[in-house]
Amino acid sequence: MALDRYQFTKKTKQDKFFTARLPKIPKTPDDRYIFSREGDRLDQLAFEFYEEPRYWWIIATANNLGKGTLNVEPGIQIRIPFPIEGLL
Repeated sequence: MALDRYQFTKKTKQDKFFTARLPKIPKTPDDRYIFSREGDRLDQLAFEFYEEPRYWWIIATANNLGKGTLNVEPGIQIRIPFPIEGLL
């Protein structure tokens, strides 16, 4: 199981930066839906549902969140993808 989302990213000597290609996260019947609360963060949600805060990017990618911050606005519906084994 990969913990690093950049594990399969290739970098050449000409590249200045890594290019991350995040996996597609399809909707499944096992997905969970929650409404965010005041003070929620993507890493805290990942720890709560996956027991691993480094999986915050799965929730962010599934919901188009996390551009520049791990904070989540309160009151929005968030999809928590399950199972995640195929994504790692």
